[in-house]
Amino acid sequence: MRTGLYPGTFDPVTRGHIDILGRAARLVDKLVVGVAINRDKGPLFTLEERVDMVEATAAPIARAAGIEILVHPFENLLIDCARDVGAGLI
Repeated sequence: MRTGLYPGTFDPVTRGHIDILGRAARLVDKLVVGVAINRDKGPLFTLEERVDMVEATAAPIARAAGIEILVHPFENLLIDCARDVGAGLI
């Protein structure tokens, strides 16, 4: 199984984010979208709102591609997010 990891703050989700989600969905069997908690940036939206936005955006892409897209909030290092979601990342 090929698993990809796409990290970002997604504050807010943009057309560029949607484009990358669609492209990535064609390359992997499972895509993990890591929503970063970055208090230093002073986000416009709360973490919960950003996770909800990414989930709503990713759902039709996942259905169309026939893959699983998991939205996972993370703080600190990206490697910690990768460890949290498991092995098999490409």
